[in-house]
Amino acid sequence: MDNLDLIKALSRASASKIVLLVIDGLGGIPNPDTAKTELETARTPNLDALVARGICGLSDPIGPGITPGSAPGHLALFGYDPLTFQIGRGALEALGIDFDLEPGDIAARGNFCTIDKDGLVTDRRAGRIPTEESNRLCQLLDGIEIDGVRIIIRPVKEHRLVAIFRGDGLSADISDSDPQQTGVTARDIAALNQQASRMADITNRFVARAKEILVGRQPANMILLRGFSKKPRFPSMTDIYKLKAAAIATYPMYRGLAKTVGMDILKTGQTMEDELLTLKQNFKQYDFFFIHIKETDAAGEDGDFNRKVASLEHIDRLLPELTRLEPDVIVVTGDHSTPAILKGHSWHPVPVLLYSSYCRPDGVGRFSEKACITGGSGKIPAADIMPLAMANALKLDKFGA
Repeated sequence: MDNLDLIKALSRASASKIVLLVIDGLGGIPNPDTAKTELETARTPNLDALVARGICGLSDPIGPGITPGSAPGHLALFGYDPLTFQIGRGALEALGIDFDLEPGDIAARGNFCTIDKDGLVTDRRAGRIPTEESNRLCQLLDGIEIDGVRIIIRPVKEHRLVAIFRGDGLSADISDSDPQQTGVTARDIAALNQQASRMADITNRFVARAKEILVGRQPANMILLRGFSKKPRFPSMTDIYKLKAAAIATYPMYRGLAKTVGMDILKTGQTMEDELLTLKQNFKQYDFFFIHIKETDAAGEDGDFNRKVASLEHIDRLLPELTRLEPDVIVVTGDHSTPAILKGHSWHPVPVLLYSSYCRPDGVGRFSEKACITGGSGKIPAADIMPLAMANALKLDKFGA
């Protein structure tokens, strides 16, 4: 019996409510000028007050030293072993914009990017162009056909797009074109096995066609593709945890991921204030809420230390809007660390805070990496957070006689 089977056997429905607040890219590393991380720099009196009443620690999304992507990081927070339950970014993006993937479709997550005259990538996100501009560019690329394969292009948000390859005999077993860094050329897409050679050829030809179409359109004059995948099939949170679960997220990828594990997707606005209003409006209808905050991760990826600090302080100011609803369990954590110093995801363990009436407060009075490392939860796998939340909500029966 694996862990999910065990939790499924022990789970029971109840009226208690759990809120999982995911501050994307929460963790950081010290700024060389101050020796403090973003969390240690930010003024967070409300998070500090909550951690003083709860228990805290650090979590590894995947394992020590492993840098997680957003999808495995979130799957772990939902209690799914990210090494067992794997999903490509492309399928998540498609699901997040409510695109109906058909059997055999291959979806890829795309970025509009900027390349220079030598073909070197100078900005992987094309300056985060407005979504309206992305919509226009997607229309230029949509509907191209290559060897009987139709390529459907849909905008996601800002520089992000999703490319769906529809035709016979396609495979997701191909490499990415996105080099995940600047100052280099986009990668040629390669087949990972013999059966995928046709798909790799079609995709490379599409990327070349897109480059011809976008030439001269600064700053979005090229595309990068990654995360080729088919629509997954996962056991639902309702089946495993006996929960009526809802997701509140502004970014399509996270809505797609929540949908994949069986959550209802609640319509919300683009700000954290909007998300908390959505929580209030739906608080009686559900017993589990996943709330996703993106702005911290975006600031970290942009290398903007001060903006990430400001985002954390913004979240802290709004936290009373959540705590006043008095959920039985509150979990505050992140799907991974995104230190502004590194301008990207990192392997560093993530602070995690759990509050309930039944936890054992550990005496920690500050929500930060340095403080949480001394917390009562110690360092745990992120996939263990959900069982702990369920236990503190009194939603797990005893194991054995």
